[in-house]
Amino acid sequence: MPVLDRIAAFSDEIVSWRHDLHAHPELLYDVHRTAGFVAEKLKAFGCDEIVTGIGRTGVVGVIRGRAHGSNRAIGLRADMDALPIREVRDLPYRSTVEGRMHACGHDGHTAMLLGAAKYLAETRDFDGTAVLIFQPAEEGGGGGEAMVRDGMMERFGVESVYGMHNIPGLPIGRFAIRTSPIMASTDRFTITIQGRGGHAALPHLTVDSVLVASHIVIALQSVVSRSVDPLESAVVSVCAFEAGEAFNVLPHQVIMRGTMRALSKPIRTMVQERIDALVTQVAAGFGAAATVEYGSGYPVTENHPAETAFVADVAAGIVGDDHVDRDVAPMMAAEDFSYMLEHRPGAYIFLGNGDSAGLHHPEYDFCDEAAPYGASLWARLIETGLPIRG
Repeated sequence: MPVLDRIAAFSDEIVSWRHDLHAHPELLYDVHRTAGFVAEKLKAFGCDEIVTGIGRTGVVGVIRGRAHGSNRAIGLRADMDALPIREVRDLPYRSTVEGRMHACGHDGHTAMLLGAAKYLAETRDFDGTAVLIFQPAEEGGGGGEAMVRDGMMERFGVESVYGMHNIPGLPIGRFAIRTSPIMASTDRFTITIQGRGGHAALPHLTVDSVLVASHIVIALQSVVSRSVDPLESAVVSVCAFEAGEAFNVLPHQVIMRGTMRALSKPIRTMVQERIDALVTQVAAGFGAAATVEYGSGYPVTENHPAETAFVADVAAGIVGDDHVDRDVAPMMAAEDFSYMLEHRPGAYIFLGNGDSAGLHHPEYDFCDEAAPYGASLWARLIETGLPIRG
């Protein structure tokens, strides 16, 4: 049986929760309705403890097993926030908020963890504590870090923690995972170039900040191709370029914004150092001045070996070992579950979403057929990780 019988029996409920959440998307920490929905369901399921306001708007539900010989606790995390993207598909449950949609499947992640909560609260066939973590602000707000800083791990005695994300293109009923880095770090940078503006007909009297910036964009492409070991991974992308307004005026200033990503801390540090050096030195070569400022980004999401093997084995028990990729290629996208993995051992696993549009695409939708697989994985992870001893 690919999914747990009891979860299959109420899978329509999981789908209805997902559709409700999809229709009412909320951004970053402003997930008050979603958090209230989650807390209400956890209360109805009979969770032993429900705590709100962790990491500003996060929710934690606690379910204790029917056996009482262990004080161990395992955390399961789902993200709740949506994206500032306009939904284009005319779904029956499409977003009711213009310019916002669940374009990354967090509605599905939340619904799956609620499904596991309902099952675990009914059966309690484990010895220890299931800590169900519903996190705000994954999409750039660092909600995972906020919950950790609020003392979540210590307060609930979490010894290990697990996260899950759907992946378009991976067939329904399949999982994928890897030991060590599975998702990249991400850092935002802003480059400001100060030249000397002037008339476009008199370029010799200016320091052309647009020309300087153009050379910097080209130079930055050498960071990955010539400074990073070809067996390592990194990305440097300039994504915004702001310069001038008139067709005949060379502007005094150019501002560029972009992102850098890496799969290891040493590469992350080295890439930043190379960006700093190239920007200042290229600008100086043209007689301009330049500065680089970095915005806070997410660390590398790095799975722990024992916990990775454990959750892969649990997944294989549900869908068969042939349907679990234990060495999937890492992704250069980033995840703030990384903060939780910095504080506790654990692992992050991918769930197949089938042939859907890509993540963060206006036509994306979480596949409801995937939900029973994810909910079953969470339930079996608790039962397997916190077994009742004879």
